[in-house]
Amino acid sequence: MFDCLASVAMNPNTDDGDDVSYKAANGRQCGFRRGCPTFNGYDVEVNFFSVSPEFLEITTGNPVVYDYAGKAIGYDDCSLQCNSGFALELWAEVLGEDVCATGGSGGAWIYFLLPWVTNGILGDLEVGSEAVTLQLTGATRAGGGWGTGPYDVIAKDAAGTPSPLLTPLGQTCHRRTMITTVAPPAPVCDYVPVTGGLCLAS
Repeated sequence: MFDCLASVAMNPNTDDGDDVSYKAANGRQCGFRRGCPTFNGYDVEVNFFSVSPEFLEITTGNPVVYDYAGKAIGYDDCSLQCNSGFALELWAEVLGEDVCATGGSGGAWIYFLLPWVTNGILGDLEVGSEAVTLQLTGATRAGGGWGTGPYDVIAKDAAGTPSPLLTPLGQTCHRRTMITTVAPPAPVCDYVPVTGGLCLAS
């Protein structure tokens, strides 16, 4: 969990499908069927200013480098790990009238969940006199066994009691977007155990 994101792009990846035209022998069009687009997922691009080695290990599969005391101080760039993946949760603060509409006095956030992002890889890196910005790219996949998730991200009652998702994310879904009055957790750089296990589909 970190809060040094510069931007996150989620670009739909689709296949338009093939249009079918039915023509008579004289060339007149007798029928037409529009191709059905196929949604392949989102191409994800994350730009950030600084990040922990642990985050890079989780998102790219590249191993962490430790110092003599066991503190993470860096990472190795190795082969692309296409057989692993990670989930990405984002909170963006809602400003204006929408806060009142939610009924919450502590604020409101737009919450994004991408339960399965694969092929994480760091982009071009240029070290110079300017600040270094890192870029991570990946692609979403459907499913992932997220279910209702292991974390409290939404209120489950009128008192605002934090809870995991109230309904599980479907096995054909790539993203969930919703408004929540549950504040995002405090940023941490160390590994945090996932409560309740990793495969929580229900």
